[in-house]
Formats: sequence, C-alpha cells, structure tokens
Amino acid sequence: MSRLRESFARPAVWRRVYGRARREAGDLAWRLRDGSFATAPPERAVRMAFNVMLRREPDPHGRADFVHRLSVGTITRDHMVEEIRGSEEFIYGVRFNSALGHSIHAGRAAWIQSLPAASRILDLGGTHKYSDEGALVRMGYPYKFDELIIVDLPDDDRHEVYRVNGTQLDVETASGSVRHRYHSMVDLSSYPDASFDLVYSGQSIEHITESEADIALAEVRRVLRPGGHFALDTPNGRITRRQQADFIDPDHKIEYTHDVLAAKLQRAGFDILEAKGLNYTGNDATDENFSLGQVSQRPGLFAAANDCYILTFLCAR
Repeated sequence: MSRLRESFARPAVWRRVYGRARREAGDLAWRLRDGSFATAPPERAVRMAFNVMLRREPDPHGRADFVHRLSVGTITRDHMVEEIRGSEEFIYGVRFNSALGHSIHAGRAAWIQSLPAASRILDLGGTHKYSDEGALVRMGYPYKFDELIIVDLPDDDRHEVYRVNGTQLDVETASGSVRHRYHSMVDLSSYPDASFDLVYSGQSIEHITESEADIALAEVRRVLRPGGHFALDTPNGRITRRQQADFIDPDHKIEYTHDVLAAKLQRAGFDILEAKGLNYTGNDATDENFSLGQVSQRPGLFAAANDCYILTFLCAR
C-alpha cells in the first residue's frame, strides 16, 4: 500500500489518472447528450432512423407511433429499422441520386434473387473482390445448392480494375460448396456435357468479343442439362452509347443492344423465357438531357428492357 500511495503522490501519475477520468467523463457526457443509436432515448433513436434511412425528419404520426412503441417495449430499435426497411417509402422512395453503380448493384441483387433453384451452378466471371463466397452468394441467391463453380481469369490476366490481389479459396458456405476455377469463359472444355442445372453470366459477356461470345454460348448450352437455365445480365448498348467516353468500362469489348443479343441467344439454341431490364431510363433514353443521375434514381427490375440501362435474359436449353 505504501508503494501505491507513493506512486499516486507523484504529479505525473495524477495527471494520467485525471486525464483518463476526464476523457471517460467526456465520453459519457457525449453519450448522454447525443447518444448512439443503441442507447439514445426513443425520441432521438426515431429521428436518427428516419434521417439515415429515409433522409427526412419523422412525420408527426410516424414519430408518435415509434416513440410510443419503443417506450413501452413492444418493439426494439432493430425491429424499428426492419419495419422502415420494409416500407414502400424505403423500397421505392429513397433515391440513389448520382450513385449509379450502387443503384445497379441493388437491381442486380433483386435479379439474382429471382433466378430458379439449381443443384449445380456454373458462374462465369463471378468472383467477388472481398469474399471467397463469390458474387452470386453475396448478392443473395436464395437457394441451397450442391456445388457452385466460379470461372474467372487469373488475376494477372484481368484488367487492373477487376484484380482481387490473390487467388480466392474454395469454401463451404451455408448455401453449399463454392469452387473457384481460373480460365477463360470461352473454354469450358473441362466440364462434361449436361453437367449443370444453371449457368449464370453476370456482367461478363461484354468482356469478350462477338466471335468469342458465340463460342462461349455454344459451350454454355453444351454443359447445361436439358431443361436447365442460362441467365445473364449485361449493359444495354442502346443506353450506354449516350454516355460520355469517360464513363465506359475500359475492358468492355462490346455492349449489346437488346435485339442483337436476343437474336444471338436464339441462334445459339436457347429459348428466351424472360427478357427484362435494370434501371429504367424512361423518356431519358432519347432526351437531350439524359443523365446517369436520373438513371440511378430508378433501380429495380423492369419489363421495358429496351429502355433500361442493364439487359437481363433468362433462357432455357
């Protein structure tokens, strides 16, 4: 005890203890004054949720309803967030403004979640920069599968925009086994005839030439089981041609129009079951005031494929 008393008698020790206590007191004061979402009073928690998720102040009815239910404990803060997330205003009313990439990503996730269930899947170009699970799983493919094989180029052969800085690992996921294979999507010779239930090509066919695409499509049809499905999405050349050159992906070899790609799929022997689009452009497609910001404000899946920024096709062998 004498050593402890002696150490606290030193000015330097007192300064450290006092400084720490002051910082902790300041921290507590901040939490009490402003509060994190988890600890904020109901009134403030409601305002934070509305500001972040709906980008507006709570309306009187919404404020009173959520504050009451939080106060009496009939819902938690997490339940409030889920309720707002499921609202029509959040789904359809919150705009992406100029964030076209994020807007397209949201649409592609909805498209992937609409794909049919399959036991064995081949994903052409489906590596994910930040996950060994791959893009299909990460973007919400809802069904369990026996095996998902992701085909992509080795890192050194990819455009620098798409490099992942390493070889991704085969993993077991909650959905099924994910395997990575590194070669061109044009060469599927290592896969037996009729060995897959679903082949998915997400934003990849535009990275090969037209003649290479004919070979790839023939190979896709070969490896599909009778009745199996081929799904692909790709930029709509009719719309992307309205962009400035600075916005065009430097690794794209061709960006197809709806009619050209539909004819190409049919020549390859596929039956087109659905042809839809992502990010509806509306009248902006032919408007002199066309802007990517306007396109980003209309995420989702639309029947008017020809007037959408991204084309999607679901085909059957």
